[in-house]
Amino acid sequence: MPLTIVNPDPRYPRAELIEPPATGYLLLAAEVTAPVGRTPLRRRSPRKAALLAELRALAPALEELPEVTRVTVYRSALVPPLSADARRMAARPAQYDVVVLVETTTPDAAAAVAGGPELGRLRAAITAGARAVYFTRARCVRRLGDVDKTRPGLFLFNYFVAEDREVALELWDYLAGWYAAETGLDNSTLLSPVDDDDYTCINHARWDMSLPAFAVRQFGKRSFFRYVLANMHANGTAAMPVLYRLA
Repeated sequence: MPLTIVNPDPRYPRAELIEPPATGYLLLAAEVTAPVGRTPLRRRSPRKAALLAELRALAPALEELPEVTRVTVYRSALVPPLSADARRMAARPAQYDVVVLVETTTPDAAAAVAGGPELGRLRAAITAGARAVYFTRARCVRRLGDVDKTRPGLFLFNYFVAEDREVALELWDYLAGWYAAETGLDNSTLLSPVDDDDYTCINHARWDMSLPAFAVRQFGKRSFFRYVLANMHANGTAAMPVLYRLA
């Protein structure tokens, strides 16, 4: 189906993108702790603390591989409840409070690393300590700018599901335009799983702001509901965003 933009606004043109990098990605995500009641917070349990410590300890061995350029471990800051569209469309709800992102020199290099013992130990640690685990190999198909993982910030992993992959990718350009205009976003990499996957794509981004400030910039704008959410619904696309900090 063709892309449909509802409530178009000249303030939100398609984002100005740059060429995607030739990087390969391995993403491991896990739901470790249950929600705290109906809030979007997750418990800081001893099990979760121990898992994060183990993942940080295993990461250097991965980074020593010539194919690996960076390994980053994240812990959730906010895990929002699923929207009605996400509950309807997602075969695998994305409620992950721990993520490890492995970046490799090329997508082919990611395949080699995925079968190696170093990643195997990391995957075993996550599997043993989590309620649910997700793993994918991906490449970048859209880039607003590089995501700086060398210093603290507010990080996003946004897990998309869509009725039509190509429509969702085109729509993302407009959604990125809204976030650039309304939140000052100047970086983002849209990751596309290489193999058949539960998610159409996964967006990774970063802001230099507090969680409350981000919430005001997003939910405090009527255009978020009239433009961002309305266009996702109109184009058969649902998002499951989770916000993170460096672990």
